[in-house]
Amino acid sequence: MLNKMRNIGIMAHIDAGKTTTTERILYYSGKIHKIGEIDDGAATMDFMQQEQERGITIASAAITTEWKGHQINIIDTPGHVDFTAEVERSLRVLDGAIAVICAVGHVQPQTETVWRQADEFKVPRICFVNKMDRIGADFFAAMNDVHEKFSCETVALEIPCGQGGDFNGVIDLVHQKEIHWDESTEGEKFTVSEISDAYKEQAAEWREKLIDTVASNDDELGELYLEGQEISNEQLVAALRRETVNRAVVPFLCGSSRHNQGIQPLMDAIIDLLPAPDEVPAAEGVHEKKRGESEKISVACDPNAKVPVGLVFKIQYDQNAGILCFVRMYAGKITTGSQVYNVSKKKRERINRILRVNANHMEQIDSVSAGDIAVFVGLKLAQTGDSLGSEGMPVLLESVRFPEPVISIAIEPETMSDRQKLLDTLAILSREDPTFTYRDDEETGQLVISGMGELHLDVLVTRIRDDFKVQCRVGAPQVTYREAVTAAADYKETYSRTIAGKENTAGLSIHVEPRETGSGNTYECTVRRAEIPDEIFDSIKQSIENSFMSGIQMGYPCTDTAVTVTDIDYNELTSTTFAFEAAAAEAFDKACTAASPALLEPVMAVDIESPSEFVGDAMSQITQRGGIISSMEEKGSGSIVHCEAPMEKMFGFTTTLRSVTQGRASFSMSFSHFQPKAGH
Repeated sequence: MLNKMRNIGIMAHIDAGKTTTTERILYYSGKIHKIGEIDDGAATMDFMQQEQERGITIASAAITTEWKGHQINIIDTPGHVDFTAEVERSLRVLDGAIAVICAVGHVQPQTETVWRQADEFKVPRICFVNKMDRIGADFFAAMNDVHEKFSCETVALEIPCGQGGDFNGVIDLVHQKEIHWDESTEGEKFTVSEISDAYKEQAAEWREKLIDTVASNDDELGELYLEGQEISNEQLVAALRRETVNRAVVPFLCGSSRHNQGIQPLMDAIIDLLPAPDEVPAAEGVHEKKRGESEKISVACDPNAKVPVGLVFKIQYDQNAGILCFVRMYAGKITTGSQVYNVSKKKRERINRILRVNANHMEQIDSVSAGDIAVFVGLKLAQTGDSLGSEGMPVLLESVRFPEPVISIAIEPETMSDRQKLLDTLAILSREDPTFTYRDDEETGQLVISGMGELHLDVLVTRIRDDFKVQCRVGAPQVTYREAVTAAADYKETYSRTIAGKENTAGLSIHVEPRETGSGNTYECTVRRAEIPDEIFDSIKQSIENSFMSGIQMGYPCTDTAVTVTDIDYNELTSTTFAFEAAAAEAFDKACTAASPALLEPVMAVDIESPSEFVGDAMSQITQRGGIISSMEEKGSGSIVHCEAPMEKMFGFTTTLRSVTQGRASFSMSFSHFQPKAGH
């Protein structure tokens, strides 16, 4: 029953009220029997101890609930920029999203980031303007801000009864009713009445706008509208649904999650307006054939498809169950105890159990079909972004691309006996979070961990100590640089060595050239010869990919570099995979050294929110650090300054900004791009 299923995500700026909104949805749908508050550290979705202590969502919790006979799979995503990978991988598997927008702050910097990510994955969305009871709340200004910032057609399905301290309910423009919530039942009960005289004129004006906007974007409704015919509520909702699914309009609702107002109409809108899994465009995949050949195919959302196709979009470690793999199914069906083929790793794995997730507890199910989300237990090799399917027809769904880690710190166990335990813990954490990496620094002998920001690494170090009980010491943060070629070069490598009396030979030619900034590395082999076994192609690819990680001259990972293998010298009697690995590594090294390598430093996009009187001080602090101010916008009583600055100059910026603005300015920072480092 795909039409009875919704896969939705809740996205927003930090502190806009995503988790609080999710708590209310779970409460009113009967999943939880007591509303947990983030402020009390008792939210159901924030079940990690750190989330409860810090009051922020770190892991993107997935939960299943029901409303009016529909199954809703909800993914609650973090709002902080350091956890952008969590948002990215969630959006990849969603069919629809709720953008929670603060009625006072309107569109904030992180809202822009997640909105752009949702655009990239073509996710239809509805907006919920939260915190309508706060002083300074303005529903219409928030709606206009979204319209102007994102150039999208916005349409109000509700308007508020009063704003700020006067907010006490909403007017449903579709059904032309006034709704008020009952405080004594925590908003579970509400009264629906005719629109009172005080709001009749405003409601009529906004209903007219609603019909006008919907009719101008929908041919079917447009004809009725132009002919002057009466448009029924059913016709209006059907047209709204078509337009929301096609991303032609963004419907707006409002309320106050903290005070239990406005949630039930939002849940109705999820069912009425957001798409079922089979209503969104088919997923794009690549059919992996023999000898490295492949063809693009589309994967229709069909539970009865013979070939199962699923995507691992999240890995989470559980102390009791071990590694949990969150999987979105795109086609077919997978049952408990069956074997599944990991297309990305080219290995078979067995699924011991399939679980349905309810935030902090799970129930076992027998199978999972196309369109659904579940957790697989027993996959030993799977990582985030891996495709699961059938060996007979391996389909690789486009992998999730993650931003590069830009900040590193040295970490060491307090006792040498804990070193192995620390390594095991780092391996688990890097499987969970693809933007977190670790390595042994050969020059210093230190273990170095890398992530997306100071908060990101701080959270991970706290997890190592508290969740995994490994006591460790950490050094000062260091910037993670990159290397890249700036010119094209060719190199031919011949390898010949006798080992244990056996001759090992290999030969290959490679071409390297720079790619556009931020586009990452690519590897391609243009040689197609039947006598060369697949293992040889695999060993060359593996060797080049390892070389990308070990760098060119200074040991920093490569980025924005394209490598093409243009010729292979293969001898059936003497060529070995070992020889080709060695030849490929040497060829990469020599070609890149000849291609004018450069050292790149990470540049961060910085958004500073500051009261007007301190904007000048905040801007001078960023320019002193080598930053460039790109734009500025006025926002209520303050301004938002958009700028870029080198990562290495941004350490300690929090303290400096607080001191020059009397603690009233704040900033968010996310990775923008790498650029050549001055003086190199």
